[in-house]
Amino acid sequence: MLGVKVPKKEGEKARRKLLELGILDKSYKVKQEGEFLVFPVKAPIEGFEIVEADFEKAEKKPHSYREVVKVPEEVRSLLPSSFDIIGDIAIIELPEELVQYGKQIGEAILKVHKHIKAVFAKGSKISGEFRVRELIHLAGEKRTETLHKENGIKLKLDVARVYFSPRLATERMRVFKKAKEGEIVFDMFAGVGPYSILLAKKVRLVFACDINPWAVKYLEENKRLNKTLNVIPILGDVRKVAGQIKADRVIMNLPKFAHEFLREAMLSVKSGGIVHYYGFSHEDNLFGEHEEKIKTVARELGKRVEFLERRKVRPYAPYQYNIAIDFRVL
Repeated sequence: MLGVKVPKKEGEKARRKLLELGILDKSYKVKQEGEFLVFPVKAPIEGFEIVEADFEKAEKKPHSYREVVKVPEEVRSLLPSSFDIIGDIAIIELPEELVQYGKQIGEAILKVHKHIKAVFAKGSKISGEFRVRELIHLAGEKRTETLHKENGIKLKLDVARVYFSPRLATERMRVFKKAKEGEIVFDMFAGVGPYSILLAKKVRLVFACDINPWAVKYLEENKRLNKTLNVIPILGDVRKVAGQIKADRVIMNLPKFAHEFLREAMLSVKSGGIVHYYGFSHEDNLFGEHEEKIKTVARELGKRVEFLERRKVRPYAPYQYNIAIDFRVL
């Protein structure tokens, strides 16, 4: 078989060139000969030393845990196609028929995704004042604390004690891009700080409120981790804080209950300020019901609202979406 022989120190440069030209044969392993590397190629190429060599077949790496997991054929179609990755922890939702195969599924995820160190299954829906769920350990390390990285920030958290969704990283960056230097931001349901810590890199000051003491504990730690001195963590009920803060921008990331706190949001935003509101909606009426609630509260407070942007953030359940509405309060 044909190979391209290069000194080791030129190996990476040669590999990139061969890939670019489309002649590197990735079905075979690169061979090492003393101070040289020999790349398997599909055809001879000018400018390189061409040699004849024997190469080992490269192992085909699985792309999904579903390719390697051992479960009965009759339930294979039920295997989830995705799962959440928070730091080095994977959290998967299993239908009832697959619960008994949880260990095999967890071990398959660890085998395919080498950076994952622990796998858990969702044991309940998100519930309670602190918005957390029961987790069932499937495989790997028995710990729930991790360090998650997104959008250039670090977030330490315990997935069993606080609410956190990695699926909102793009939405958080969208809000960051809209924020302006010099602004004061009120993050009403801050959690461990994914919005607050990110926005603090750009705005003047962020007031970050949460009722969960564990969330505020990690928020304090994340403030130190990211050297964001302009985040003010507040432990407590946002109803008692509202009105004491006058912000240029308010974030309401509590989709299930945000409509119940619209009064607090509008009392906390300056005239001309912007509110980022989140909710859950059926696909047949994504924004109408939420907008009516927003307009009703504004009228009760003698204010007006201007709707700036409406968007589907992500699917939440069959025919249900997590939606975002940006509006200005006047």
